[in-house]
This record gives sequence, structure tokens and C-alpha cells, in this order.
Amino acid sequence: QVQLVESGGGLVEPGGSLRLSCAASGGTVSLYGMAWFRQAPGKEREFVAGISWRGGITYYADSVKGRFTISRDNAKNTVYLQMNSLKAEDAAVYYCAAEKLTTAQAMGHMTPGSGSWGQGTQVTVSS
Repeated sequence: QVQLVESGGGLVEPGGSLRLSCAASGGTVSLYGMAWFRQAPGKEREFVAGISWRGGITYYADSVKGRFTISRDNAKNTVYLQMNSLKAEDAAVYYCAAEKLTTAQAMGHMTPGSGSWGQGTQVTVSS
């Protein structure tokens, strides 16, 4: 399984933007479906966005559709999450996840016990 390291989190005002990065190592990332999840205090981890291992097909949670964009650069073994028009309710720890040969939609069904997960990066949305 690949190892994942997230970066790019921080403090941003409502309406602002952030770009998260997830660097993968120890495997050929082009063979992996990739996704972003998030977990706010006192809430369960929830799916945010996924991208298929092949074809670049993407899938989003309704809460972020039109505001967030997931993309991948296989040459850099990196996946990104561009977050625009951030809201207070987007504040959470964001986790990157990978599962071999998996579609974007199927990534939404990943559980913490499957695939590979990063350690998370904190996103705070506050004025």
C-alpha cells in the first residue's frame, strides 16, 4: 500500500480558498483511486471527493459540489483538493485516502480500516 502525506491546511476566512496536497510514496499512484475525507469535532468522518484510478473521473459530496475540485498529477504522485468559497462548516481535519484500482464513486465507501490513509491536515474557517 502507498504511504500518504497531506499538506496545505491552515486558517482561512469564510469565502476564501485553500489547496490541499496529498503526496504518495511506495507505490504507483496511477493504479489507485484517491479521495479526500474530512472529520469535524464530534462528527463522523465523511467523504468529500474522489477521483478514479483511470480516466480522471471525479465524484463529490453534495455539500462541496461546485466549490471543491479534486485532481491528480500522476507524474508527481500527488493528489490535490482545491477548495473555494469556504464556509465555516467546511472546517475539519482533511484526510487523503487511496485504494487500488477503485473508481471515484466507490472511494466514497472506504472505511478507515481499508486502503491507505494519511495523517490529516487541519482546515479552519473563521473570520
